Parts: sequence; C-alpha cells; structure tokens
Amino acid sequence: MPRIVLEHVTKQFDRTAKTHAAAVADLNLVIEDREFITLLGPSGCGKTTTLRMIAGLETPSEGRITIGDTVVFDSEKGINISPAKRDIGFLFQNYALWPHMTVYQNIAFGLENLGWPKERLRQRVSEMLAMLQIETFEKRYPSELSGGQQQRVAIARTLAPEPKVLFMDEPLSNLDAKLRLEMRTELKRLHAETDSTFVYVTHDQLEAMTLATRVCLMNAGVLQQYAPPLVVYNTPANLFAAEFVGSPTMNFIPVTAWSTGEDTAEFTALGRTFAFKGNAPLGRLRDTGKGNAVLGVRPEFVHLEEGDLKGQVYAALPSGMETIVQLKAGEQLITSVEFGGVDYNVNTPLYFAFCGDGLLLFDKDSGEKLGRGSVTLTA
Repeated sequence: MPRIVLEHVTKQFDRTAKTHAAAVADLNLVIEDREFITLLGPSGCGKTTTLRMIAGLETPSEGRITIGDTVVFDSEKGINISPAKRDIGFLFQNYALWPHMTVYQNIAFGLENLGWPKERLRQRVSEMLAMLQIETFEKRYPSELSGGQQQRVAIARTLAPEPKVLFMDEPLSNLDAKLRLEMRTELKRLHAETDSTFVYVTHDQLEAMTLATRVCLMNAGVLQQYAPPLVVYNTPANLFAAEFVGSPTMNFIPVTAWSTGEDTAEFTALGRTFAFKGNAPLGRLRDTGKGNAVLGVRPEFVHLEEGDLKGQVYAALPSGMETIVQLKAGEQLITSVEFGGVDYNVNTPLYFAFCGDGLLLFDKDSGEKLGRGSVTLTA
C-alpha cells in the first residue's frame, strides 16, 4: 500500500478574481501507508476538493502530489496522471449502482472491464460478498435492497479490483442514524481486514472521531490541525478546532489573563479570579503580558453540585445515559454533562467547579492555543 504526499497544493477555481480565496491553500499533508484519514470540516472548507485532487478528478492550480513512488501531479513539471492510472478506488455518496444488474454483476462489472480471467473474477466477487456479508443478496437488484445493503454493494464493487487506496466522499450521509452507526462499524472492520489506506471525507465530527487514525481538520481551504482524533479533542490547536470537534461543544469563557511564571497565569472570569497551572510553558501569554484570552472548558470538566461558583439551571436535557445541563452564571451560559439518569428543574440554583487538567487557554485575537492545564479559584 502506498504513502500519499501533498506538497504546497493549492486549488484556485477563479484565477481571474484576485480577491477570491483559494478552495485549498498551500496544503502540505502526508498520509502514511495503511492509515484511515478523515478530511473533516464545514461545508465549503476544501475537503472534497482535496480528495478529488488526490484522485485526479480535480486538477490543482499549484503543487505536487505523490502516491507511493509515483508523482501523479506536479505543476512545475507538467505531470498530471489520469485517475484511471492512479490505482485508486472511489466510493461516491450516491452509491452509483447499475439498476439493471444484480449485486453479483455490479461487483463483477469493473473486473470484467479490466479483463480479469473468469475463474479469478468469480473467486474475487465471492470474497467481496463474504467480506461485506451480502452473500444472500447476490442475485438481487439494487431496487430490492435497503440503503445500507446498497452501500455494502458499492463498497464491495470499489474494493474488488484491489485498489491501493480507497477514497470515500461522505458515503454514509444518505443513511439513517442506526444504519450510519452499523456502517461505521463495518468500515472500521474493513480497514483492519483489507490492510488498505482509507481517505474519507465527512462533515460529521462523530464519524471522523470514531473512524480515523488521524483527522485532517480544514476551514476555508486551510489546514487547521492534523492529528489523531483524541489529540484533536483533548489538545485542539486553536479556537476553531476546539469549537468544531466535540458534542456538546466546548465552553468558551472570555477572560483577562496575565502571566505569573513560565507555566502559570492568573485570570479573571465570571467575577472571580483563578490561577492557571499549565502542563507546558504558556508561550505567547508569557511574552505579551496582560491581555484578553478565552478559557476553553469541555462539558465533562464542569462538575455540578461542588465547588464555589454559583449558577442556575437554564435547561436540562436528559437522554437516559447522560444529561446535558446548561447553567447561567451571570451573562455566561455554561454546559455540563452529567452521566446517569439525572434531571434538574429550570432555575434551580447550583454550585459548580472547573475540574481536571484538560482546560485550555486561547488567545482571543489569533485563536491560537496558549496552554493546557488546571485552574484553581483564588478569589
């Protein structure tokens, strides 16, 4: 399986409009052999364009793309290898199955076009039917299948020619919530069984978090963070990454902060003063002195019915396994997650505290992460 390298890749759709932002801007990315990469971000962030450029369905304006030992695109050298010669499989959002062909014929179609011998073709289709657990459907037509079954057929057809890389563009978006969960499980299993490189586009951060070995988070054509899912969740690079990844979303509390040491600071928020102890030097805050910042607190780090901070229940949303509680502390809304079947009445007064060492400080203007650590109420 190949390693994929993108070097200074840019895609500008309208080159005549100087003020028009690039769909993808100076992207540098390395996808290692056998990884499961998710390209994540809001609509229009450039994730599908990036996928299509690697696959050869879109031509970059600048840059260089290498798949394995082969340079498939180089703007300076005029190299642009066609999609058919890049040895990749592409799974589209709409399945694109032939309606007049059976499941078996749909899977076999690409192999027949490639001239596979009949015996090898039959063996490969049988392997795909077994791997995707659709053996009982081989004589059915797409119209006789559910959405999840059609998606399995589409995956089998894409994997059948043994492509070096499998590209997927929001393949589960047409399925209902239960089927999406089932297919996420199947894709994770398939990745392990096929030992292939998967590149997957989604705007659903839950899909990205549960499937990927690394998440490529993009916004407005610019790479924001490229790291394993739990690293993006626990140590987001900036305010955008912190806000986009996580449900319920992170709490963002405006603070006025000042450095008190290499890895310590103090700040005022919610009418109180806190000490911040970072697990690494606080960088820019130490250099710039007193300034505006943002405290980021994941809902699981807001503990109710303890501590000295006061609030009242704005809303409580129990779901059985957990309850999402929104508190109002002054003008600030703060979200907490309480595990178990608990509920609170609106306007119930509650004490709360910020706990754990996973709290984050961000620069308000640049959005840059300043540090990660714990806080203590001092006044």
